[in-house]
Amino acid sequence: MIDTSTHPDLAEQAEKTARTRPPRRRNRRRAAWADGHSRTIVSPLELKSRWGTKIYWALLTAIVVVFTLVFVFPLYWMVTGAMKTGEEIAQMPPTLFPEKPDLSVFADAWELFDIGLLLKNTLFYAVGAWLFALAVDVTAAYALSKLRPMFGNVILGAMLATLMIPPIVVMIPAYITVTHVPLFGWQLLNTPWAIWFPVAANGFNIFLLKRFFDSIPDEILEAAEIDGIPPWRTLVSIILPISRPILGVVSIFTVVMVFKDFVWPLLVLPDSEKMTISVGLSQTAGAVTQNQIMAGLVIASIPMIIVFFFFQRSIMAGLTAGSLKG
Repeated sequence: MIDTSTHPDLAEQAEKTARTRPPRRRNRRRAAWADGHSRTIVSPLELKSRWGTKIYWALLTAIVVVFTLVFVFPLYWMVTGAMKTGEEIAQMPPTLFPEKPDLSVFADAWELFDIGLLLKNTLFYAVGAWLFALAVDVTAAYALSKLRPMFGNVILGAMLATLMIPPIVVMIPAYITVTHVPLFGWQLLNTPWAIWFPVAANGFNIFLLKRFFDSIPDEILEAAEIDGIPPWRTLVSIILPISRPILGVVSIFTVVMVFKDFVWPLLVLPDSEKMTISVGLSQTAGAVTQNQIMAGLVIASIPMIIVFFFFQRSIMAGLTAGSLKG
């Protein structure tokens, strides 16, 4: 064995070799794995094993099936319950599928509840609320995002603070406002304005729109300003066409809110000819059978189910749009 203390050249060469020597194969594997993977409870090597893959897919399948049943089973129970007779609904233990499915109950529910009128009323309220919500929320979000008024952050914070207040807390002040509008003295009960005005200003929709508008480059607006385009024309001609995904999400949220709301329409629309479908189905609940009530609920759910299946991609795209800037 050579004594490197008496041979400085050999010592320097050995030190240089140690620095440039590649790491062991095991160390290289660990380094490569650490660079490409984050640390998890179960390592990727264990997942790639035969038993690891089987356990992984078994757990994933079980979780997906359980959560699917939790969310879909109430809808299934409502549909099958509508096709059962009154005696079968009251039977204990209950049956999972009707013994003799009866589809005529849906026609009976349509005539009994006058669902055609209720759907027409609800659609009218939903379209009006959608137009008012877009007009108010889009302009407010555009002003806060691009026009940047004085105390804009304070105003936005106050809007977001309203999301922390339970809706039931502000229901009585809102009802008093609708019965006697301050300064004007209008009485809005049994009018569409009682539905449209509260829905128009929504802090959550304004926040979504502002986040999306923040992701639009300011250079586009600066170029429009150089060309002499006024701000309102920039909003209509440039911002809105770019913002179709988030506008679709806000539109869906607004329409669904009007369709599913119950307490507020019950207070401000007491006239039976002007009720929404959620309120109308509850007014004659004591004079009909349980399967007819379920049939009416199934019919009332169809429009929202159709909206979901047609616009589910827009919902996901709009919720993630504007979340990243780059």
